[in-house]
Amino acid sequence: MYHARRARAVRLPLIVAAALAVASVAPAAEPKDYQLLDSNRIGGKGGWDYLSLDAAGARLFISRGDHVDVYDTVARKVIGTVPDTKGVHGVALIESRNLGFTSNGKANSITVFELGTLKVVKEVPVSGENPDAILYEPTTDALYTFNGKTKNVTVLDAKTYAVKATLPVPGKPEFAASDATGRIYLNIETEPGQMVVIDAKTASVKATWPLPGCNAPTGLALDEAHHRVFSVCDDGVMAVTDTVSGKQVAKVKIGEGPDATAYDAALGLVFSSNGDGTLSIIHQDTPNKYSNVSTLGTAKGARTMALDPKTHRVYLVTSDFGPAPAPTADQPHPRPAQIPDTFTVHVAGSR
Repeated sequence: MYHARRARAVRLPLIVAAALAVASVAPAAEPKDYQLLDSNRIGGKGGWDYLSLDAAGARLFISRGDHVDVYDTVARKVIGTVPDTKGVHGVALIESRNLGFTSNGKANSITVFELGTLKVVKEVPVSGENPDAILYEPTTDALYTFNGKTKNVTVLDAKTYAVKATLPVPGKPEFAASDATGRIYLNIETEPGQMVVIDAKTASVKATWPLPGCNAPTGLALDEAHHRVFSVCDDGVMAVTDTVSGKQVAKVKIGEGPDATAYDAALGLVFSSNGDGTLSIIHQDTPNKYSNVSTLGTAKGARTMALDPKTHRVYLVTSDFGPAPAPTADQPHPRPAQIPDTFTVHVAGSR
């Protein structure tokens, strides 16, 4: 959005454009009104990863290790399951075609299913190992899987499911988001972190940007109007990058152990869900200035989320945990044990 001034003649348009960009940021909401509105224990087996919410905000798709639970946000209950998604990480939706897609990390595949019936249509292999995040890119009608073990990206035709390209990236790919022009922004979980820019029209990597002061970035969200992308990092910070120049414009302190972030354009708020049991609520004062205005207590381990932009509610999930098992040579830093049937859907918002 902001370019170096090359000549006196262009200064006025740039100043006007910058002023309009600042003026167009949403007015401050009341983030301190955010509270935990609901905590509904639904139980069930398995871990979890990404959450996906349909456009109506009615159904929340929750990855659960070897299946996907579909949670009715109004009835507050699981209403169906997509089975046999071994090592599932994420879910992508094409609602205009009544189709959903899962990334199956242990099967190196995607599962295609009907959104209405949840019936599995087919399973399709990808060209990499451990597909993690999954993304539908509408301008080219393509599906992308971001493959952690092989450090590459699979591009598939969203109609035929044929592999169109396999793109190497400089480290373990994490979350990604696309804009209306067919550019995909992808966090690379290195230290220090990096961001890869993919041109969907040519199915090629166009740029790799450094993320200074941001180690192992995971969650990513996009503000298309102001050309900003938000990466949450292991350092307990959120890094803000200008998507035109590739330069970092801000860093903001957030909670520890973040794994997801979301941008609410109507409220000018950025959310970070953190494993330490907090939801960081960041206000976008201007495209280059951000304030951590509230930290909401949620539940330990609730580090993935989905935002409903209509209601401005945030959905998070986690389980209760017992003590960590004793360290071993293979697992020198074991995680705390998940207590069975304590899996819970939490909802944050303002009344």
